[in-house]
Amino acid sequence: MSDAYVSGDSDGLSPLLARIRDAVALELHAQLAMRADRIELSDVPEVAYQVTRQVDRILTATKVARR
Repeated sequence: MSDAYVSGDSDGLSPLLARIRDAVALELHAQLAMRADRIELSDVPEVAYQVTRQVDRILTATKVARR
């Protein structure tokens, strides 16, 4: 049984995965806003980098909080 099921999270994600999902969604929203609602193929590496930075921020905060 997953933690998400035990905690009653209706979307089936653990709290950590929900925070990652939210961070990815916020970064994609920001990237689309900066790029007039269109991500060109040549921009994908930069967008992926920025999304990865947000995920790293979440994971680092989680790691620090567990100490």
